Amino acid sequence: MQMELHTGIELAVALTRQTTLPDLLKTATTQLENAFGLTRCWALELDLSGRTLHCSNLAETGEFDCGDFSHPFAHLLQTGKARELTRAASYRLDHPGFQSLIEASGRPKSLWLEPLKGDDGRTLGILILCRDESDWDGITAQPLYCGLLHLLKHQWIAQLQSRDQVWQRRLLKRSLDNLHDAETLRKRSETLARTLVGPSESMTSLRAQIVRAAGSQLSVLVQGETGCGKDVVARGIHELSDRADGPMVVVNCAAIPDSLLESELFGHTKGAFSGADQAKEGLLAQANGGTLFLDEIGDMPMALQSKLLRVLESRQFRPLGAQKEQHSDFRLVAATHQPLRQSIEDGNFRRDLFYRLSQFPLQIMPLRERLDDLEALSRHFIRLYTEREGAGPLGISSHALRALATYDFPGNARELRNIIELACLQTPAGDDIQPEILRLTDMFPSLAGPETHGAVACSSDEQVVSGTEDIRDLKAAAQAFEAAVIRDRLRQYGGNRAQAAESLGLPKRTLAHKCLKYQVAES
Repeated sequence: MQMELHTGIELAVALTRQTTLPDLLKTATTQLENAFGLTRCWALELDLSGRTLHCSNLAETGEFDCGDFSHPFAHLLQTGKARELTRAASYRLDHPGFQSLIEASGRPKSLWLEPLKGDDGRTLGILILCRDESDWDGITAQPLYCGLLHLLKHQWIAQLQSRDQVWQRRLLKRSLDNLHDAETLRKRSETLARTLVGPSESMTSLRAQIVRAAGSQLSVLVQGETGCGKDVVARGIHELSDRADGPMVVVNCAAIPDSLLESELFGHTKGAFSGADQAKEGLLAQANGGTLFLDEIGDMPMALQSKLLRVLESRQFRPLGAQKEQHSDFRLVAATHQPLRQSIEDGNFRRDLFYRLSQFPLQIMPLRERLDDLEALSRHFIRLYTEREGAGPLGISSHALRALATYDFPGNARELRNIIELACLQTPAGDDIQPEILRLTDMFPSLAGPETHGAVACSSDEQVVSGTEDIRDLKAAAQAFEAAVIRDRLRQYGGNRAQAAESLGLPKRTLAHKCLKYQVAES
């Protein structure tokens, strides 16, 4: 009796020291085997659904479907009563999972199956005792056995409650994190809406994607037609990211000659080439700790594309003429108005670079497909004009907005800004912009649709532009007209500057300069 008491205390202490349910069940089954001379002992845990028994010690057959009523465990859980199962009877139970358990048990002559319930009536699982003798009363009636089972069930419930509390805490934390993420997304989207204006569904979705992109370190590829605001998107990604305090270095790949672009990006040492009278830090180095924005990436020469790909993979680069490589920790944002997939098919853009750039692709819808943004954008541009000039229109009339809605805006938001600013110039301070002031077909004849032809009348001596009586700034009007012509010609030639320049009788460099000056080629 004293030996049994001493053994019981040791076993109880061992059970109470276990900190996880699998360890508890493993310790309990080992104790029962040693204390009562069992060949094997298994503890099967019932999951929360009440349909599956699981045993962590059975790697291959550790799960049993209790919904399968051909399985003896299903009947045992239904009745809630313990039972003996002989080897002969077990052979008749043609159930693969159960037969695997019998095989793992060493084919004992007798099994004792006992369902375990907590004090609250909750079924915890099943205890399986295996041995070659059938006198189970000699074990199950012992105080030591009853005491161990009582302690096992108590500790089992404690472990489940602890696990439930951990699960509930995790669920609560996940819910709070989701609420925090949603609130952060809302606030940052509202901040972004001050510069990336528009209430349309596509713009709302775009702002949410920008916030998510800003929270990652993935390379972002912004695609959209000329004038959509790709530079505004890039700026938003930078300012909402954890690199906002670092530099944002902008590289217009279309505005820099091919021969100079590599030197601008990588930098060079003194004497690296003719004219390099001093060392120069490249833009890659300047972007360290911040964001590198490669605008018009579709115009980058093929030879430089392969070098850029290596830089993106390693963040290592070598200035021209240098012996050692340098490292730059930058986040890349690229933009283009060109269809890069078509450029890939035409052999003008590397496929591997495209996939490296577009880890987080963003697409900006053209203005003609989101006319819901017209009013907000127009009022935004009026406000910017008034802040810059110190005076301007009060707003824009509904008739003028309806007139704008009939136009397809090939130059997108930038073209709208040009139209609004020219209208602001011709509208008395404090008045609303009226439709007749917009002069869409007069000031932008080359962009007018076929139904508005005739805005420009040509004779053998001169070109007469109608509607000039309201122009108050000849220079601004001339620049707006020139920008519109260049934009239309680029659209006509699919963004090919060489062809556009040739059609206008301009050197390619002159056209590139005018595109940069009027921001025609910027995204």
